[in-house]
Amino acid sequence: MFTTKHQIVRYNKLDKCFQNFGREYSIEDLLECVNEAIIDFDSDSSGVQIRTLRKDIAFMRSVYNAPIETIKGSNGTNYYRYSDRSFSINKSPLSYTEAEQLKNAISILQRFEGSPEFEWINELGPLLNDKFGLKKQGQKVISLETNIDYKGYEYITPLFNAIINKTVLEITYAPYNKKEYIVTFHPYFLKQYNNRWFVFGYNEFNQMSQWNLALDRILKIENSTKKYITDTTDWFDFFDEIIGVSKDPSKSTEKVILEFSKEQAPYVQTKPLHGTQKGKLQENGSFVVEIQVVINYELEMRILSFGEKVKVIAPEDLVTAISSRINLLSQIY
Repeated sequence: MFTTKHQIVRYNKLDKCFQNFGREYSIEDLLECVNEAIIDFDSDSSGVQIRTLRKDIAFMRSVYNAPIETIKGSNGTNYYRYSDRSFSINKSPLSYTEAEQLKNAISILQRFEGSPEFEWINELGPLLNDKFGLKKQGQKVISLETNIDYKGYEYITPLFNAIINKTVLEITYAPYNKKEYIVTFHPYFLKQYNNRWFVFGYNEFNQMSQWNLALDRILKIENSTKKYITDTTDWFDFFDEIIGVSKDPSKSTEKVILEFSKEQAPYVQTKPLHGTQKGKLQENGSFVVEIQVVINYELEMRILSFGEKVKVIAPEDLVTAISSRINLLSQIY
């Protein structure tokens, strides 16, 4: 069902008017009441015209099966009300269109079943199906890439709740090849990258507000009674400047220029490396790409994943870093 601006506000106001048997609402009265409700909801709105109001009434009759009757009043003017005093669109069963939309939504949600971070859907799907009398969808048609053995999945829900409820945490953490430690952490944002989950927040020990912890390295989470320090970071802008999750606060974005082989060019054209990507096809069929990012470990790994099908043109320090990695790699074989 397509919903225009303020449509639900209008329907709910009309619903209340039609339920009020103590007043005779003419079409002009209904228009006045509806426009008052719209302006209360949106002070910048100028309301609607009678033509829209008549369409709303027709829609409620056809979609909600609302028993709206037109009665000639004592003054000779027609007024509107429900013939059934107990009726309300908020108590009515779902229309066919709404039922189909909800069924499709449940179907999409159930595609995530089996993915540990979406365990709640296992309970939600059957509940909605039972509540609204919808049949469970058949064979699943979407498969998401996920690692069911990933160690950090059990921490997604408590971290999410801590972010929502602004709770400080005491996290026992074990970095690779280092001794475990406890960090007082103010969680702000959860991010998935390359089938791993990371939580970003304020680390009280080093006083860094964009610190990240890998969930698979967390050993234990406990709530703290310390006061939560709020965050003003725009996390979507934060990630717009990088590939992956690592970002050195002392570094700025740089122009990275890469030249992809003729064979690789179509893939990079259709699946850009980054949102800032600009590309130009060369006469020899190669594809030169420019991206504006903060250089980090994940960018280097992404470049190396293309093997011999890419060459780093600039900046020079990235050329040196990739060349050094390739030289070390060649020594293994």
